[in-house]
Amino acid sequence: MKERLGEMNEKEFCLLHEPWIRVMEKSGDIIEVSLLDLFRYAHEFQRLAGELPTQDTAILRLLLAVLHAIFERYDLDGNYSPFYSPQDALMRWKSLWDRGSFPMNIINDYLLTFEDRFFLFHPEHSFYQVPELKKAGYYSAEKLNGVLSESDNKIRLFPQRTGESKSVLSYSEAARWLVHVNAFDDVSGSGKGRGETKRAKYELAWLAKLGLISAEGDNLFQTLLLNLIFLKDGGNELWGKSKPIWEQDVRTKESCKITIPDNLAELYTLQSRRLKLVKEGNVVTGYGLIGGDFFPEENAFNEQMTVWTNKSTRTETLYYPRSHDPSRQLWRDFAVLVSQSEGSHRPGLIGWLARLRNEGFLPHYQYKFQTVAVKFDSKKMSINDVFSDSLSFSADLLSNLGEPWIKRIIDEIAVTEKLVYEIGRLALKIAHASGATDEEGFEQRNLAREQAYFHLDMPFRRWLQNIRPEQDSMHAACTLWWEQEQRIIRDLGKELVKQAGPQAITGRIKQDDKTKKTYHYSAAEAYNQFLYKTSKREFL
Repeated sequence: MKERLGEMNEKEFCLLHEPWIRVMEKSGDIIEVSLLDLFRYAHEFQRLAGELPTQDTAILRLLLAVLHAIFERYDLDGNYSPFYSPQDALMRWKSLWDRGSFPMNIINDYLLTFEDRFFLFHPEHSFYQVPELKKAGYYSAEKLNGVLSESDNKIRLFPQRTGESKSVLSYSEAARWLVHVNAFDDVSGSGKGRGETKRAKYELAWLAKLGLISAEGDNLFQTLLLNLIFLKDGGNELWGKSKPIWEQDVRTKESCKITIPDNLAELYTLQSRRLKLVKEGNVVTGYGLIGGDFFPEENAFNEQMTVWTNKSTRTETLYYPRSHDPSRQLWRDFAVLVSQSEGSHRPGLIGWLARLRNEGFLPHYQYKFQTVAVKFDSKKMSINDVFSDSLSFSADLLSNLGEPWIKRIIDEIAVTEKLVYEIGRLALKIAHASGATDEEGFEQRNLAREQAYFHLDMPFRRWLQNIRPEQDSMHAACTLWWEQEQRIIRDLGKELVKQAGPQAITGRIKQDDKTKKTYHYSAAEAYNQFLYKTSKREFL
C-alpha cells in the first residue's frame, strides 16, 4: 500500500494542454479536448459529452469555477476590476454573452499562472489529489469507472469494459473520473480498517446529495454563460472572493467539517474526498481515498444548482437539498423548480436566469434545463442508478410577465394529477370487478397511472415549450391543454374497459376488509363514474 500510494517524482499530463474533456461537436462527433482548447472553441462545441450525465455536471462545475475565478476579478480587456456592485456583475456577464466567445488572452494568462496545479501527476500537488496519502483505503480502477456500469441499470450507460481494459484507465479517462468520484462518491469506504485504527465515517460526496439542475444553451459557450451565476439567487448579493482549489494549500485532514464556501469557485471545486491516483507505467490502476470536506446541508443556499425541500419545524425554517425522483417526470415538479412562494425555495440558478430575463439580456430566449441525480442502495454504499431529464420553456415564464403564468401552469399540473388519479381508480375498480385480489388491484392501478403519465409526457412538454406569455391568451392555452389531456385520459379509460374480461362486465360483490361494508363493482359502473368525474375540471 505504501509503495503504491507513494509520492510522484515527475510531472505528467497537464490538463491545460492534454486532451481529456469529452465534448460533442456540432457535427455530432465526440472528441477529447484540453482545458484551454475547451474555452478557446466553446462556441463551436455543442455540449459536454462525458460517459455519464453526472460526469458532465462535475466537469461543468469545474469549468464554471475557472470562469468565476477569472471574470469576477478581470474585465474582458484583462484589467483587474472586481465587482463593487450588482450592476458591475450584470454588465460583465452581458459583455461576455454579447461577445459570443471567451477572451482567451485573459484565460490563458490566468490558467498558465497556475499551470503547476493542473498536472494529473506532480511531486507536490497533483490535480484534485493529495500528494501523500499513505493510510488511505485502496480501490482498483473498476471502482473508479466500472461501479456505475455495473449498477442496477437495465441498459449499460457506457460501453462495457472487460478483462485488462477494465482494470486500467488512460490518463484522460482517469482525469474525468477523478473529478466525478470527488463529486458523487458513495460511503462504501466509511469505517474500513486502516492498520490499527479505523477510518472516520464520512458523508456522501456533496453532489451525490443534490437534485442537480443546470441550464443548456445553443452551444457550450452559452451553456457556461447561463450557469455563470454572478449574483446569489439572482438578487443583489455578491459572492465572496474566489478561492478555487488550485489557489489553496493542499488539505490533508480527513473528514473535515467546514463552513459552506461563500464563493462559487471554491464550492464548485469542493474536495469531498482526499484522493490519490495510482499509476503503473502510463495507465492508472487504482486510487487511494479518504473522506474530505463537508458542511451541514440545511439552508445551504450558497449552492445554486439544486432543488430544495421544506422540512421546517415549529421553531426553525429548514430547507434541505432534494434529490430527483427517477419515477417522476421533471415537469411534474415544475413548482419545485420555478416557484418562489412561502414555504418554498427555488434553485438559485432559476433566480439568476429570471434576473437576466427581467434585465432584458435574454429577449425571447428558450430555456432548456437539465436535471441529474444518482440513486443509491439503502445503505448508500453503492450507486444503483444515474438518471437525468430535461425541460424547455420560454424565458418569459421566469420574467415578471410570466409570474401569473407560473401560478396557472402549476394549477394545470394539479388538474393533470387528478386526471391520472381517476384513471388509476378506474383500473382498480375494474380489477375488483374481475375478481382480482387487493394486491393485484393496486398493481393494476399503479400500472394505469404509469401509462397515463407516459402518454401525457410528450404532449405536456410540447404544450409548455410552446407557451409565449407575451402573446398567448392564458385561458385559450390552458383550455387547449385541458382538452388534450382529457382526450388522452378518456382514451386510456376506454381501452381499460375494452380489455376487461366477462367477469368485470358482469361485476361482483366485494366486502371491505376494514369497514365490513359490501360494494358492487362492475366495469360499466366504474366507467360511467369515470366519465362523469373527467367531464369537467371542477368535478375533479
